[in-house]
Amino acid sequence: MNGHHTAQQTWSSGCGVIEHSQLTQARVESLVASLAERGLCAPAEAYGLLAAADRLGNMGLWLTAHMTYARRVYLDGRAMAAADFKDKPEGHTGGALNMVPAYVGYLLANALTGKTRAWLMGQGHCVAAIDSLNILTRNVEAEQAQRYPFSDDGLSRLCQDFYSYEVGADGRTVAPLGSHVNVHTAGGASEGGYLGFAGLQYVHMPLPGQELVAFLSDGAFEEQRGSDWSPRWWRGEDSGLVMPVMIANGRRIDQRTTMAQAGGVDWFRQHLALNGFEPIDIDGRDPAAFAWAIITMADRLQEQHRQVTINERQYPVLLPYAIAETVKGFGFPGAGTNAAHNLPLPGNPAHDDETRAIFNEGCARLYVPETELRDAIASLTNHTRQQRLAEKDHWLRAMDVPALCLPDVVAAETGINVSPMAHFDGWFCDLVTLNPGHRVRVGNPDEIRSNRMNQTLDLLQHRVTSPEPGVAESLNGAVITALNEEAVVSAVLANKQGINLAVSYEAFAVKMLGAMRQEVIFARHALETGRQVNWLSVPVIASSHTWENGKNEISHQDPTLGEAWLGEMSDMAPVLFPCDANTLVTTMAALYGQRGRVAVVVAPKNPVTSVTSLPQAQRCARDGALVLSHDDGADIQLLAVGAYQLREVTGAARRLRSCGIRCSVVAITEPGRFRQPRDAMEARYTWSAAAIRDILPAVSKRVFVCHTHAEVMTGVLRPLDTGPRNCRFLGYRNRGGTLDVFGMLLANGQTWAHIVLHAAELLDIDVARCLDTAQWQALHGVGNPDAVR
Repeated sequence: MNGHHTAQQTWSSGCGVIEHSQLTQARVESLVASLAERGLCAPAEAYGLLAAADRLGNMGLWLTAHMTYARRVYLDGRAMAAADFKDKPEGHTGGALNMVPAYVGYLLANALTGKTRAWLMGQGHCVAAIDSLNILTRNVEAEQAQRYPFSDDGLSRLCQDFYSYEVGADGRTVAPLGSHVNVHTAGGASEGGYLGFAGLQYVHMPLPGQELVAFLSDGAFEEQRGSDWSPRWWRGEDSGLVMPVMIANGRRIDQRTTMAQAGGVDWFRQHLALNGFEPIDIDGRDPAAFAWAIITMADRLQEQHRQVTINERQYPVLLPYAIAETVKGFGFPGAGTNAAHNLPLPGNPAHDDETRAIFNEGCARLYVPETELRDAIASLTNHTRQQRLAEKDHWLRAMDVPALCLPDVVAAETGINVSPMAHFDGWFCDLVTLNPGHRVRVGNPDEIRSNRMNQTLDLLQHRVTSPEPGVAESLNGAVITALNEEAVVSAVLANKQGINLAVSYEAFAVKMLGAMRQEVIFARHALETGRQVNWLSVPVIASSHTWENGKNEISHQDPTLGEAWLGEMSDMAPVLFPCDANTLVTTMAALYGQRGRVAVVVAPKNPVTSVTSLPQAQRCARDGALVLSHDDGADIQLLAVGAYQLREVTGAARRLRSCGIRCSVVAITEPGRFRQPRDAMEARYTWSAAAIRDILPAVSKRVFVCHTHAEVMTGVLRPLDTGPRNCRFLGYRNRGGTLDVFGMLLANGQTWAHIVLHAAELLDIDVARCLDTAQWQALHGVGNPDAVR
């Protein structure tokens, strides 16, 4: 007992800048008793771990401040001289300092319970906190372990690398360190550069038996709509435990957060309660408070699920949510000011004596002697004894996702009109049925039936807390429906251990771009550094698209998402334009057999003629293009990117052939395979010149007819461009309105007759051979458009 009380007294006295409020002490005392009762941790050991966390927390603050300002680190705690500082300090210091007690609390919770939870951080710019603590505790990836040993020199190199901007001859960052979370950040699973997405994603991540701590920020809270819907989505039957923790420091870059201006934590507490959370206030300056919250929130959520299973309560649960109130930059001079976001000190310690004195005084309050620090770290790093994973290897960072069993493709009959989306709908239901071990998430911004996914909705159903009779709704539905593109795509991107699909109107899917990009850049960096990416590829279908959405005016006629996604690396971010029902299904089957890719699939929902057999469609999915017809000695090649474009190209070829002009007709379904590669990884994915010659017959005169703006494809398909005198690119010209498909094609110069006109000009023949007067007039705005319908 004496050992227990001595350890408790040592901890309760605090250490450095870390103090323990009466509320935190009472909560911890209750927690320690509970842990002992459950056989998880004896009281003396628990208080020893709590005291160790205080010491690690102080030195985490100490090293984080050094990362911003210092060139040299001295573990003996000596006062720093001018030469020990950077000429140009840099860092997101205030937020990083606030994350130190939070992350130490996470490590402490794991050590107290013998369970390694996953973590996610929405404020990726606070990574210095994570890196400093990981390096002190030796929870590091191989690159950091080698470069940053626990020594004066190793920690000095860490500080020198932080914002060094050093670039290698290969154009890559030299240091295994970044301004945000990256693949070198031990345990990091998301960059956190796009603020707000972690708040949308955390609830969709863990499977039953898994636990996730999500660190969020009050600044990011105002960035994205939808984080307050998390209680609507959580179900213990298919979801693991989630513990969201808001770091509420009241400030963003230039001013107070909107939350702070609206009433601060009091307002936020009411907001959470109104939206189905259980708000829990904690001291955001104390690692023990974070550890208590993490363990307690998990227990409370688990207990609520138990009550649901025995019909003592109903969904939605009150999702526990910790509000960690703190001061921005707590623990170091300058806390609470606007300057705390970046550089909290009034000047540069390298050049200003007064500022250097402030730095040294601030660090002296934080300093823990090296022997004492090493003892604290040894206590907290009890993984071997507890037989648990290191935090760098938590389940979200090291997933093992089984491959899918892919159903056979039942081909649509050629020559008949079939909705590609409806045809895929049936295949997707078969995919889900064949893979019951994979959790399914379908992201739906409220138009899934309009996009012809009726069978999918009937099978999987909208996920709701109170199903409406006669509607495809279910308590455990797998279709995440909200009129918010960012929220629904976050659901599928977060479900990394399952089967995912997002289906949206093309025009509004562009709102998904940031969330999608954050996933592929992190995954690609992992592959570049020799790591595995095991999550199954995620298709984002953009339907009700530009050429078939005239019903809803020009706002709904926007190919921006596919165009922007073509700017990403094609090996990770393909953009696909299936030309009929069979090519859509074979394309999707290929994607679901791959890993780590997020694909934009632009697909018609309305019936189009099936032009491919199953073998042709499979070849098209493999090659990214398909020659549909080719005359020997072809005079001109017509290449379509898009289903409606192919329809017009086919009509143009028919007319040209009737005029004695030999044609080659090609559907390009994956333009990125034919681009000029921008690095070695993309080069391994794109086709070489020799491969292109095998796939596409060489014809000097070419007309490209594109779903997108012409300028985009002119750049992407540059290797196929035979020069301005030999090539024409036709694309979307920003013309539209309440028009049918024909009206859209006419307004944008893409009817079969327009294609014939361009072909005639390239071939330098009289267009009157192929178009009559009425048709010519229709193309020039002086006749009846029906002449070219």
